[in-house]
Amino acid sequence: MNTDIITEIANIALTLSFLIALVFGVAQVNAARRDRRERLTLETLREFQTREFVELMNYILRHDLPVNQEGLRAIPDEEQVKVIQFGQVMESLGILVAERLINLDLVDKSLGLFVTASWEKYKPLFHDVRARQPDPYLGEYFQWLAEEIQDRMDKNPRQPIHIEHPRAK
Repeated sequence: MNTDIITEIANIALTLSFLIALVFGVAQVNAARRDRRERLTLETLREFQTREFVELMNYILRHDLPVNQEGLRAIPDEEQVKVIQFGQVMESLGILVAERLINLDLVDKSLGLFVTASWEKYKPLFHDVRARQPDPYLGEYFQWLAEEIQDRMDKNPRQPIHIEHPRAK
């Protein structure tokens, strides 16, 4: 009888140890996931603040973009690179948001309607290339991101922080 009690206590202790280890493991995995997301978010914010990104934004704001492949090929190589690079940056940003690696709210607060405005400038070019390649996936995440931000603004526009939380006077 003593052996049976000792065996039961040992089995219970072993089961409790396993459950505690499992809970600890899940907590560690969640913490690692949260840390990875925070690092990626900070890295993304830093990328928006680089001179190179600001130069790309400035180019997109100040120039009419080509509406088709011929128009893209007709502009100087340096400008082609800017058009393509900015499109790739926005596509990557859309992928990060779609895969929930960074938060859509962050993109909305940092770039907001610039994403939708730049998509509107790119849309004719992407539609032309999609039809001619045919490559229906070209710019799909850029388009999705712009549509998500526009949808949020239409359905539930956020207030600017200086209006939502004004300083006490």
